[in-house]
Amino acid sequence: MSRVKRGVTARHRHKKVLVLTKGHRATKHSLYRRAHESMLHSLSYAYAHRRQRKGDMRRLWIARVNAASRAHGLTYGQLIHGLKESGTEINRKVLADMVVSEPAAFAHLVTMAKARVQS
Repeated sequence: MSRVKRGVTARHRHKKVLVLTKGHRATKHSLYRRAHESMLHSLSYAYAHRRQRKGDMRRLWIARVNAASRAHGLTYGQLIHGLKESGTEINRKVLADMVVSEPAAFAHLVTMAKARVQS
């Protein structure tokens, strides 16, 4: 059986890790062992935060809709309740987009919700 020298393989593996850690501070981007630790942490944070971003966006949409609905004289909860009562199925992402891009349409939805809440 022929002899296998593994220097090239190891260098490629190390290089791959060092490329992934480009931009990390101190020795975390230049020393392989430190870079490998840093890479494992950063990839794990990236995975977790991709999921966390969904909640962050939902909180942002709710804050925008709440601010706009209060400007029209309803709280966020009253608006959502009124929309559900009127049978309007619209999600928070679309509502938040409507607040920014189509204020007249949002105002119409608020009047529909207000009519249901106060009756």
